[in-house]
Amino acid sequence: MSLRISFYCSSAGSCLRPLACLLTAFLVSCSRSSNPSLTVAIDNVNPRRDVNGQIIDAHGGCMQFFNGRFYLYGNRLGTNRVDSILNCPFAVYSSPNLRDWTNEGDLLNNAPKGFYYRPYVVFNPRTEKYILWYNWYQKLWNGQEGVAVSDTPTGPFKIVNQKVHSIGSSPGDGSLFVDQDGTGYYIYTDIANDYSVRVERLTPDYFDSCGQASPVLARGGEAPLLFRRQNCYYALCGPLCADAAQGSEVQVFTSGSPLGPFSPSNDINRRSVANSTNYASDGILIKSKQGIWIKYRSQSAIPNIPAQETWVAQIPSGDQAAFIWMGDLWQSSPDGTRGHDCQYWSPPLQFTPGGQILPIHVAGKWYIAWGAGNP
Repeated sequence: MSLRISFYCSSAGSCLRPLACLLTAFLVSCSRSSNPSLTVAIDNVNPRRDVNGQIIDAHGGCMQFFNGRFYLYGNRLGTNRVDSILNCPFAVYSSPNLRDWTNEGDLLNNAPKGFYYRPYVVFNPRTEKYILWYNWYQKLWNGQEGVAVSDTPTGPFKIVNQKVHSIGSSPGDGSLFVDQDGTGYYIYTDIANDYSVRVERLTPDYFDSCGQASPVLARGGEAPLLFRRQNCYYALCGPLCADAAQGSEVQVFTSGSPLGPFSPSNDINRRSVANSTNYASDGILIKSKQGIWIKYRSQSAIPNIPAQETWVAQIPSGDQAAFIWMGDLWQSSPDGTRGHDCQYWSPPLQFTPGGQILPIHVAGKWYIAWGAGNP
């Protein structure tokens, strides 16, 4: 599979306003063909739309590549009402090229009544099943993880475990990772334990945790994710809270093992302020009526991209995948509708020779040129 990736930054629009775009450009080339068959613009300025012209409503999830097709999973938020996240409105869209998206419908049917967040789907090579993990609450904010299974990436998924036996007593945000040997892992934050972030190994069928866990990576964290590049494992998470600027920061931790121990690296979405492994230590925390810790920090801590991370997608590109950082631009929709909030997809992450991730920069638009033999 061949791929040439390039990008340039257009002027900031509705989703990225009021940020000023950095006039930066680069080219990543893995193409075996001098005549690419399709060039796709990745637009971070305007809401993405499906093939029917409807704004794509899939937030807080992941994008996977299964059998030559891309699948975008997320919460279908709809309106601004609280009941818009009841009864498991998990959505999936599919695309052959990251441009033409088809709404494949909802993932999970007949789920218990509750509040549902963070749907993540992976493929289990041992069982040849697609596995969905999600965070849900019968009552806010008493969280637990649920697991469902399907024969296809679009479902419908059947619930097989309504309450995972994780070490954390009140799990919040979490996401899945499958290593090259087929072992599954779940990285999540434990609300009841100062929002501590850790990784747990899954059972061979991915239906539960096997009880093996990493040391705590950070406290006061949200939106954690885990991925592998070469022989290095990268754990990323941000501080509280999602709808505030500081919730957009992205602290990186690295390890030679998915269960750690992890070492703190750099923050790839912060313009200044020293890094910290304990987000609760370098700001003032105020507890709201809902019991949520809200972080206030000095104005010197400004993210490059005002988005809460949700995933690092791997895009096939020759011998080594390109890694695309994805984040939800909360409160960005032109019409004020929650389900119309935009999502930022970064140009391919860049790494130093030593493996450190370089900071994410603002890019209003960049391009993927699919060569011959691509999706």
